[in-house]
Amino acid sequence: MAVAAKFPLEELVKLPIFVFPQVSWSGDQVGYYTDESGRMEFWVMDLTTGQHRQVSHGEIPTAVHAGFAWDRNGRSIVFARDVNGNEQHDLWRLDIESSHAEQLTDTPSAQEIPIEFSPDDERVSFLSTRNGQLNLFSMRRDGSDVRQLTAWKNPAWGGRWSPDGTQLASATSESENLHNADIYLVAADGSGARQIFSSGGNTFDVAAGWSPDGQSLAITSDASGVDRPGILDVASGQVRWLGIEGVDETACGFSPDGTLLLTQRNQDARVLPVIYEVESGAERVPVLPAGGSLSGWTNPEFARSGEAIVFAYSTDATRPELLLYDLDSASLQTLIPAEYGSIDPAAFVMAEDVYYPSFDGLRIHALLYHPRDASPSHRVPAVVMPHGGPTWNYSHIFDPYVQFLVNEGYAVLLPNIRGSTGYGVEFRDMARHDWGGADLQDIVAGRNYLASLPFVDPDRIAVFGGSYGGFMTFIAMTKAPENWKAGVAWVGVSDLPAMYEESMPHFKSFLEEQMGNPQENAALWRDRSAVNFADRMQGKLLIVHGINDPRCPISQARIFRDRLLELGKVEGRDFEYVELGEEGHGSTDQAQRLRSFKLVADFFARNL
Repeated sequence: MAVAAKFPLEELVKLPIFVFPQVSWSGDQVGYYTDESGRMEFWVMDLTTGQHRQVSHGEIPTAVHAGFAWDRNGRSIVFARDVNGNEQHDLWRLDIESSHAEQLTDTPSAQEIPIEFSPDDERVSFLSTRNGQLNLFSMRRDGSDVRQLTAWKNPAWGGRWSPDGTQLASATSESENLHNADIYLVAADGSGARQIFSSGGNTFDVAAGWSPDGQSLAITSDASGVDRPGILDVASGQVRWLGIEGVDETACGFSPDGTLLLTQRNQDARVLPVIYEVESGAERVPVLPAGGSLSGWTNPEFARSGEAIVFAYSTDATRPELLLYDLDSASLQTLIPAEYGSIDPAAFVMAEDVYYPSFDGLRIHALLYHPRDASPSHRVPAVVMPHGGPTWNYSHIFDPYVQFLVNEGYAVLLPNIRGSTGYGVEFRDMARHDWGGADLQDIVAGRNYLASLPFVDPDRIAVFGGSYGGFMTFIAMTKAPENWKAGVAWVGVSDLPAMYEESMPHFKSFLEEQMGNPQENAALWRDRSAVNFADRMQGKLLIVHGINDPRCPISQARIFRDRLLELGKVEGRDFEYVELGEEGHGSTDQAQRLRSFKLVADFFARNL
């Protein structure tokens, strides 16, 4: 079979990307972040004329980690701005016409995330850790008159205004059980927070948005064993459930006239938009290019007064595009086309859906990529890539890291191990209180699956992951060391108790929800901290970490490096270590992404 020409890494990384596309309230504009100019900036597209315009000029963070909120008249946005990827966001307002930006909040030690403008356009709801735990606040549009609306012990989820502006919908758990979220209403002045819906004490119920008449909320609940969308009658507390039994699906929001509900369905590693008629419950699934999935760090949204939906879409082998789907004609319009430069799109490969048994017989779904010339006579090295989260999943979207590795001659396996979303609640919760246990064995089983393939060299298999995938890489290299010739731990976790001590309050809550109380479960936390098993490491390890990472602090890399040195390991011979300045938990910046790509590519070239 003919082999596609190798494409240059620099050109792949410099192809423009866009993230967080969001439709304005009027439905006639789409705002988004893109590096079309060479760095991340905020752009706006007029859906009437089709014209795109750059609005910001250096005010947007180099690396974007949070979205923005449109005001109701479409004349400005409030966005989150941090310093060098530290995610200690302050809130800024950007005027669409003049491009003038002004700072609204100044909380350098807190994380603040914009949610939504009030119906009268006078206030903005936002989440903040300024007073400890992540809670719901509002302020006037000029940043004055900040009000704390909730003071919950556990994190707040969302904060959407009712159509009359008198109250906001949010979610939290007021019990000691962190594996739970219930839906609450709170008055606009912060008084009278009350629970309006709970499907049980061990379930997650969250609100996505209000119906235009204020009588209903679009919600998602996992009480049935999967995430399922529903329409909650606020007055009675009754819910009409939609979706397919046994299939994960989440609510996104109502159409402007309230007759339609938009959701996204997660099935077979594909996330697709679904539109429901509210009255009848009849569904429509848009016909999209085969083999792809929603992408772009945001949900699909209604546009043009509810006559269309807008969403980002890609496939394994085609780069993301922003699409508009017209509901009447069922036709697709490309709003932001994919660019390829001089790269032949035929160089990219599609993934194969594969399944393999883990140690206990559990069936694991994975995406397998491999070079076209791989064969029994031309065996190739391979990489297992555990994903982040752990409550996340790989889907059929374009992954530039994977495509580059395949183009360089590696087979790549993306396994959705236990703990992944998209396969129901039972599967999602299998990694709770067991990080680095059975899910590690799923990774090892994936390695063994690769080794069984006739075109893979079983002696040249590596593990490479970021965030939770970086945690898994550290654990795999220390607690299953005989399986790996090399590993790359990118923004990973090596010492769970130390990470807990440094974490923001809502991250501490997540760690407790996933791994239990750190004091009561101290033995488990120690057993799942790779630093305590560093002496077992056999393969060569590359550690890469941003110095400003607030999620997995730089200390996690330094602790592991220092332990290796204490054990007599030699940097440059037994392991390699790189700290990335002006960078946090990953990056959307071209230069920063190129640097990371090069580090990984060079390491694998020398060690696989």
